Amino acid sequence: MAGIALLTILFASWIFISIILTLIQEFFLFHPEKLPRDFEFKFEIPFRELNYDVKPGVRINGLIFSAEKRRGTVIYFHGNTRSIKGWSRFAKDFLRNGYDVMMLDYRGFGKSTGTRSERGINNDLQYVYNRLTETIPEQEIVIYGRSMGTGFATKLASSNNPQMLILESAYYSIADIARRYLFFMPVSLMLRFKVRTYKWIQYVRCPVFLIHGGSDRLVPWRASQRLLKKSGGTARLFLVPGGRHNNLQKLPEYHRILDNILLGKVEAEPGIAVNLV
Repeated sequence: MAGIALLTILFASWIFISIILTLIQEFFLFHPEKLPRDFEFKFEIPFRELNYDVKPGVRINGLIFSAEKRRGTVIYFHGNTRSIKGWSRFAKDFLRNGYDVMMLDYRGFGKSTGTRSERGINNDLQYVYNRLTETIPEQEIVIYGRSMGTGFATKLASSNNPQMLILESAYYSIADIARRYLFFMPVSLMLRFKVRTYKWIQYVRCPVFLIHGGSDRLVPWRASQRLLKKSGGTARLFLVPGGRHNNLQKLPEYHRILDNILLGKVEAEPGIAVNLV
């Protein structure tokens, strides 16, 4: 009887923890910086602020930085922290290669509004992409995703025909990351944000370039290797020696790889090609 009582308590505790984690999962997934509606962005480089009223209650705020001699436009989807106010410092990596840079804040980040959901975010990004293609040919658009943004970037690329897709520190799926820490929980049932990058990368038709830190412990580089195999021959993987999840921009090798990709110096041949730099 004592054994049955103990099992009942453990099972009830497991159910209770599952419910709590289901309710508070956004606290772990998203760490937004919220900005007041009248906040004024200030940068030393030319930029414009953009607002897209997707539907009542949903406004997506963004910035676009202009290159001196434009060869294309990068849409940059940032990670799960801060806002475009902080992420804007990475625009220079693309501007120096002749690309305008559009950065967007997801719902609840920065000055963007709306209740977050995976479908809602994907719809927002498609809406903005549609607006962008009214003035810019798709073959001049590069979709770039970093960390959390890689899943959303892949979904967008799978439904459109951009010039290329670049993924920095990509994950296989949110559930895959969660299982590393909650292996004893039914994460597939709990998660409202599944963001299955592995599913959408199979439908991406443009060249895909994966950049991953060789020493990334948060999202190990083998996640990108698994995506490479799922890509159906459209992807190449570049590992940055010593690169961790949040320090790639500090390493010269990352910039060499990124510059070569943006300037068309990397061949995007069909088939699986892993470049262990």
